[in-house]
Amino acid sequence: MEITTRSKFSQRHPLLFGFMLIFAAVGIFMVAMAVFSYVLSDKFRHRAMDTIGVVNVTGIISDSREIVDWINELEKKDTVKAVIVRINSPGGVVGPSQEIYSALKQLGETKTVVASMGAMATSGGYYVASPAHKIVSNPGTLTANIGVKANLTNMQELLRKIGIEDQALYTGKYKDAGTVTRPMTEYERDYLQNLIEDMHDQFVQAVALGRNMDPDEVSALADGRAMTGRQALDVGLVDLLGGMNDAVRLASELAGLKKEIVFLEGPVQRVSLLRKIVGELSIAQSLSGPKWVFSYE
Repeated sequence: MEITTRSKFSQRHPLLFGFMLIFAAVGIFMVAMAVFSYVLSDKFRHRAMDTIGVVNVTGIISDSREIVDWINELEKKDTVKAVIVRINSPGGVVGPSQEIYSALKQLGETKTVVASMGAMATSGGYYVASPAHKIVSNPGTLTANIGVKANLTNMQELLRKIGIEDQALYTGKYKDAGTVTRPMTEYERDYLQNLIEDMHDQFVQAVALGRNMDPDEVSALADGRAMTGRQALDVGLVDLLGGMNDAVRLASELAGLKKEIVFLEGPVQRVSLLRKIVGELSIAQSLSGPKWVFSYE
């Protein structure tokens, strides 16, 4: 009965029936092409072959969200056997540097992590490299520079000349510490110095843990001095001299990768150019918070 019905329909509506057959053929063709494209795509290849993830840390570290999200994404991918952290950074704000450090330290519990230093990996840039299983640096890379800095400016005389007078209201003697409208008092200087010393100690302890070094040994190097990659190798802050290709070979060796390798690189930059410029130039100070920013730079 069904065959007869179909036969009658094709006979009564030959043009419509022909279009239906064409649409069905086009649909099958599109599905076949989609499957074929997927098989040839990087996504499919990433499923089929061992992958090295690449985490780019570039510029001043002022926000860690995109980098940490990318690290977490790589951690979840079974095909990612090793991760290279490519660093070209002079450092940045303390908190975001610590967040990237923690994410890489956790990643290192399940995957091989190798840091590759480009032109510069100083202060916070070295901080995020330190939890890697191995650190590769060019001989002329600027690195180390372990220390903490707070930029505090006294603009009292300038404000007075242009007729501006500070009338801030605040609670507690430390709430207005570091204001630009007057010189620091001695107790404010001691207070801020104690904050810096504690952050410095956190830096030293993190490097000591990441590099498997004695804290006293790291502390002796943590006087704010920058080093070349070759100098850093001599004191144990770097494991190997070389570039990105050397880091890839080392990561492959440590992870036991012998098959064809593909690369998965990120994070994808989603920050607008204006926001990036503003963030890197000012690391904007909050009007409701302290009038200073501590940074590993």
